[in-house]
Amino acid sequence: MKYLKNPKNQTDFSLPVFGGFLQIDVLSDAPDKNLARVRDLLVRLAPPPNALIVLPELWSAGFFYEGLAAQAALTGEMLAALAELAVRYQICLAGSLPEKLVKPGRISYCNTLYFSGPDGVLGVYRKQQLFAPMEENRYFQPGDTPLPVSTPWGLIGGLVCFDLRFPELAREQLARGAKVLVVSAQWPAARQDQWRILLQARAIENQAFVIACNRCGITGDTVFAGHSMVVAPNGMVLAEAGEGEECGRAELDRSLLSDVRAAFQTTGKTPYLFQDQEKICELDRLQEKIACYQEAGRKMVFTNGCFDILHEGHVTYLEAARREGDYLVVGLNSDESIRAIKGPDRPVNSETSRARLLAALGCVDHVVLFGEETPHRLITTLMPDVLIKGADWPVEQIVGAKEVLAAGGEVKTIELVGDFSTTGLIKKIRKL
Repeated sequence: MKYLKNPKNQTDFSLPVFGGFLQIDVLSDAPDKNLARVRDLLVRLAPPPNALIVLPELWSAGFFYEGLAAQAALTGEMLAALAELAVRYQICLAGSLPEKLVKPGRISYCNTLYFSGPDGVLGVYRKQQLFAPMEENRYFQPGDTPLPVSTPWGLIGGLVCFDLRFPELAREQLARGAKVLVVSAQWPAARQDQWRILLQARAIENQAFVIACNRCGITGDTVFAGHSMVVAPNGMVLAEAGEGEECGRAELDRSLLSDVRAAFQTTGKTPYLFQDQEKICELDRLQEKIACYQEAGRKMVFTNGCFDILHEGHVTYLEAARREGDYLVVGLNSDESIRAIKGPDRPVNSETSRARLLAALGCVDHVVLFGEETPHRLITTLMPDVLIKGADWPVEQIVGAKEVLAAGGEVKTIELVGDFSTTGLIKKIRKL
């Protein structure tokens, strides 16, 4: 964003000069009218250069699922309009819009927070936590890799509505160096108090500015809260809207940030707190843990394998499996089991070594050994919510698939990545 000039009262681009919001009543399937309201409120707000202005979640058309494809097709047009406004005012605008993702054999949509400046889109943050009561999970797919966006003022974090309830999403972005967190939302009036508390909490715990824009108005039976806010790193509310359409802004005083962080630091304190070896469980102990997870509403993903020489293909596969639920259990063939399947020369690495390496992976939550040639007994005992195997396995041949499906679970396959094979690696090593 080369157009943004460094103002005299700002020694560097570590913070936007002002943070603000354009709180509108998002009309369903009315992008032209919603864009007109954005333009009108910007005239009223008259933001100074180097301001960061936030719009509501899905500000162009709302949660208009029946027209999602058509609205996503207009996202480019909406972003071009924001870029024009960014040039006119020399500002950055951030708000969520539907994003169409095209992959081989599949089209999907994300609820994506776009950061738009005079040069166009600076970066995006895709909503991580989809709100099931509004059936958002039926029409959108969750994002991955929740990282802050690079801007002329350094890194800025983003959240979209329901993400606000998950403090680790803000924590991870701000611990990477962001000093400002943007929240684009459609938060209901029934939980207005929680909205205000959570915004202040995210600011306090991360010692960062929070700029949050919520929608107002009514859709169906839902009244939206409004009360967009700019919050200082000490939790002080610098600007707040009421319940109707309005705009607001506040100076992001760098001294507020430096004073809070000079007293003590919480944002960057991210020590590794766990012993990965504790992920390795006997079956009875694992069942106790799963009972606790079920009470918390967590969704179990299960996969299995020998994982004799851990390689890139394994890790890519396990990461993809973990994204299908809330925790990943890996069933690991014992040494005896592998010898029965692959012969007396295998495994190359012992079961204790293989289990320890798997447990060190961030995507793996638990490892449990099994001694049979197949994990059938293990699967029917644990009864996972999602059973995963590689795409080279037809579903009807996957061990445990019938039982998991009968219990209401899911069976999914994941494409194997690249030409990776433990057997191939062993052959290569022997040649050397």
